[in-house]
Amino acid sequence: KDPIPAQISPSKWKLQLQHYTTAPATAQKAPLARINKMGVLSGEKERVFTVDLRGILYEITDKEWRMVLDMRKERPDFIPLPGLATGFGSFAFHPEFYQNGLLYTTHTEKTNTAKADFSYADSIKVTLQWVLTEWKWDNPSATSFSGKGRELFRINMVSAIHGVQEITFNPLAKKDTEDFGLLYIGIGDGGATENGYYQLCSDKSKAWGTVLRIDPQGQNSKNGHYGIPKTNPFFKDTNPSTLKEIYCRGFRNPNRITWTPEGTMLISDIGQTHIEELNIGVAGADYGWPEREGTFVINHRGKMDKVYALPADEAPLKYTYPVIQYDHDEGKAFSGGFVYEGAAIPQLQGKYIFGDINNGRIFYAENNQLKLGEQAPIHELELLVDNEVTTFQKINGKEKPDPRLGVGIGGELFIFTKADGKVYKVVGVSTK
Repeated sequence: KDPIPAQISPSKWKLQLQHYTTAPATAQKAPLARINKMGVLSGEKERVFTVDLRGILYEITDKEWRMVLDMRKERPDFIPLPGLATGFGSFAFHPEFYQNGLLYTTHTEKTNTAKADFSYADSIKVTLQWVLTEWKWDNPSATSFSGKGRELFRINMVSAIHGVQEITFNPLAKKDTEDFGLLYIGIGDGGATENGYYQLCSDKSKAWGTVLRIDPQGQNSKNGHYGIPKTNPFFKDTNPSTLKEIYCRGFRNPNRITWTPEGTMLISDIGQTHIEELNIGVAGADYGWPEREGTFVINHRGKMDKVYALPADEAPLKYTYPVIQYDHDEGKAFSGGFVYEGAAIPQLQGKYIFGDINNGRIFYAENNQLKLGEQAPIHELELLVDNEVTTFQKINGKEKPDPRLGVGIGGELFIFTKADGKVYKVVGVSTK
């Protein structure tokens, strides 16, 4: 009933936030703007972008929002409904964008819009499809998109939840390293397990519940639209059913992928019954879903309303367990976060800062305590918004605050809330 009895401890810090800007409203009622991800385009000019799940990629310049790409116009079969993270899911600029003009996106389309590259038996329903697209800009320095899009793959989903919510390149990979230009893709289980189809994410022959790694410029995939790196952990697997695109697997909803300053890959995973978790990304690792939730057993063939202690005889390396976890008396959906690397707030350096989507609480763990085989202590950060002690729940009233964290120019930290579309800049910490 209470898998982790210890409560998250308050820290001595209060996080100082200032309202920075507000996203253009894309609805008349909450969530007013389903802003989902913020990222910096590096290179000859640093630029900040964010995406609204309802179909718009924006550039933010001097607190002003400019529409850059409108998925609703580019893809007529695009659908942002029913919510639950459907829509324009994620974006990633190629590390050589200013030379090649390549942008990658994920979005949802109607069922049977086109044949899926990753599908399952006809007896299992398809609610929608997620699509990975490469966009070739005519002019990479332009302030809005003009060019052509090329589909890399599409995947069917049992339900609207747990889709393809994250794509990213390793920002630390140098041009002469094997990871440079390889795209990581977080694919959730699509609600397969809780709808009774746990077999769709049960082994390495399935794409659901995985992080894939592909070479978008290659051609040796089954559909010929992208490449599979020879350094992928299962590339030399002799089983013909193995998906060689898989980098690691065993996730319910790997909704954010980031890297620490030292180059450690971090994957946050939103839980089902009791446990929210952060994992260190390890090539070829299995993180346990749908048989494990955090460091606990879950009965994926049953009601899935309880978790159980690990068996005493479990093989020591069968599963890779989280480095951060908390249970559902603290929050119910891990928002993902970043190790702070900015210069403006020295007290935050070396801290992995993250939040909970449902209740809006903000936490941190020390980066140097994120170690395989251990769970790092979590501390809560109180919030000072425009110098008033408050919470995102108080600010948003009855609406779920749905906070997300983003990084701006210089590594400075931002927090934005979907309920009201507000973007806050983290400007300092206080002990008062």
